[in-house]
Order: sequence, then C-alpha cells, then structure tokens
Amino acid sequence: MNAKHISDAIELLDDDLIDEANALRGGKKKTAPSWDKWLAAAACLALAMCAGAGLLHTGRELPRTADLPKLPLSVEVTNPSGMGYEGYLAYDISELSSGTPWRETDKFQTLPVYRNPVEYDGAGAPVANADLDAMEARALEVADRLGVKAEIQDTSPSEEEMAAVREKLGEIPAGYFAPVEVTARGDGVKITVEANLTAAVTFEPALELPREYNFGYYASYEDMRAVAGCLLDQYRGLLDMDDPQAIVTGGDYNIYGEQMYQVEFFDAAGDQTRRLLDHSFNRANFSCDDEGRLWIIRLGGADLSQKVGDYPVITVREAEQLLLEGRYITNVPHELPGKEYVKTVELLYLNGRREAYFMPYYRFLVELPQEERENGLKSYGAYYVPAVAEECLTELPVWDGSFN
Repeated sequence: MNAKHISDAIELLDDDLIDEANALRGGKKKTAPSWDKWLAAAACLALAMCAGAGLLHTGRELPRTADLPKLPLSVEVTNPSGMGYEGYLAYDISELSSGTPWRETDKFQTLPVYRNPVEYDGAGAPVANADLDAMEARALEVADRLGVKAEIQDTSPSEEEMAAVREKLGEIPAGYFAPVEVTARGDGVKITVEANLTAAVTFEPALELPREYNFGYYASYEDMRAVAGCLLDQYRGLLDMDDPQAIVTGGDYNIYGEQMYQVEFFDAAGDQTRRLLDHSFNRANFSCDDEGRLWIIRLGGADLSQKVGDYPVITVREAEQLLLEGRYITNVPHELPGKEYVKTVELLYLNGRREAYFMPYYRFLVELPQEERENGLKSYGAYYVPAVAEECLTELPVWDGSFN
C-alpha cells in the first residue's frame, strides 16, 4: 500500500471513526489538529486490518480461515496402497495429456473443499457410511439413461459361503460381509456402482464399432479423436452433460515402448470452478477389450454433498516456490532434481477413496534424469503442492525422502 492508497483511504474514513480512535488514545473529539487526524486515521486503519485480515486493498474478501477446519495432506500420495510411484514414460513431455480445462491464466481466489462422505480401509474397501439406497438409485438411473431396463441383483454371500470364510479366517470383524457395491443387470449390460457413486457399464458381450474406427489399446491420438466423435454420437444421452467435451488423455508408453491413449468426456459447461470440478470428479471413460471393441464405460459421480467451505488458494507461482523449497508431497523415490527439470503443472482435485477431504493440488510433472532409458524414453514423476493456503493445512513439511 503506497502513500496515495493511504491518503485515499483516509478521505473515506467517517469522522465518527476518527473520534472513536481519538477517544481510545485519550484525544479530544473533533478538535484534533491535522497531524492527530493522520494518527487517528492510522489507528482506524490498523483496527480495520486486524478486524478483517482477509480484506485486501483490491476489495477482494477472502474467507476467515479461523472458521475453516485445517486440512490434512493427501493419504493417497503420502501412503499409497500400491507398489511403485506415480510416473509416466514419454520421449517428450508434450506427448502427455490430461485434457485439463485449467490454464495458468485462470485466477482462482478460493476453491471449494469437500469432506469424503464414505470411510474406507487401507485396502480401499468401504467400512462406514456407504449409502446402499443411493447406490441402487444411481445404478437404475444409469440404466435409464442407457435405455436399458435393469434389475438390482442380490450379490450377498450365501450362508454356506459365509460359514466357509469363518471357518478359514476365524473371528470376522463386524461388517465384513456388508456389500461394497451394487450391481444391476439388463439386456446385454451389467452396471456396477461403488460406494463413492462411480458407475461402470460393462457390455456383455463387448460391442463392435464401425469398421472405419480403430479403438485398439495402441490406437494413435488421431484415431482416438475420431473414435471420440463416434462415441459421443451414440452415448450423448448416457453422458447427460450440458456441454460434453471430448478429450484424449494419456500418451505415455509402457515398458515395451507402446503408446496408449484413453477417450474421455467431461462437462465443459459452467464457470472455471465448475469445469475444474467436473474434470476432476465426473469424467466418463471409454475402454476397449483385446479386440478393440467397446467393453466398459466408467462414469464419475463423486458425492460432493458435504462441502466444508471455500478455501483461499495460492497462485501457481507461489506453489512453484514451495516446490523448489522442498515443501511438497510425492511417492517418487527421488528428491526434486532442480527447477530446470520441472516440465508441466496442472491444478486438479485429488479424489482417491482414502482421502478424508477432496481438495485442490498443483501437480508438477518433473523429469527424472536418473530414470532415463537407453532407448530415449524419459520418466516424469508427479510432485504435489497443496493449492490451499498453508494456514489452512495441518502441516506442510519439507519432504523427508520417504517412499512407500
């Protein structure tokens, strides 16, 4: 704030506020000389700054962080349930695509954070708060959008099966046999809904696409773009999106040097925040089988009913500074090799099952020089910096080198 800002602010101060400030410091009402008026004004400004620390001179009002619960760091990143680390193989970073609608020019002052309504164990199985009624309703809704009449299936284990498990394992914890998903079957399809309300439509048998389309595992980017247009024409009703945006994601290679892409859709309607949420939580993914036939459609559907609040977020430049200071989380077994190896950044929500909160992060893809292969394939590891302001976190320590 420069002298002009202060002068402008003083001109806007009410005389009563100045009188009150004078009274607090023992001054006289309405008789303060010019210099006293400046001192009184400064006192008023100080009181105003203390009372509303979230009010910037730009007029932007941020949420009072004292009213927001502090958020823990991602469990899925710091304690992954699988082996290995989040890494991608490519000859160049430009080959990798997430289809994100976020751009570095997007200006977010706040972003919403949600509590995960379902509790999961370390293996990713729901242990509390799974809503079977909501899961069944979701399965029937998907069937209706697909134009298929389906019925909910009873997948509970029989008494004989439960007895066999008890005999083998001994004492069984409460809820061990509780259903973890809901299944509905209709004409040629099986619809499975998990506790987080994501749904999978499996075609039995898999469906042939018109012969001019190549939908194989290793189809090119251009082939997948063409397939996306075909699938959108056929499954627009199932997607139930106001503005379905086709994206071809992936582009990384397997250990045999074979490049793979995925066809996905998200709803591009709405403002920047809504597009970011839909891309993170509600994407639809189309997968093929070994013969290049349409096999499974996976529909996102996370339960975002438990909003915690709108949290202040840091800029991408502030996140990059924290990254370079080592204040990130990762499951990559290598320390950040240096700024010159940071190749891309993306703003996204981590929405893994074991996350207590769904909150935004900046994900940096970093080239790992020690992992480069003889054939020229490079490895890019994922390093995460919370987008939520640090005062709203339980901690943001310097990475200690731990791995799995």
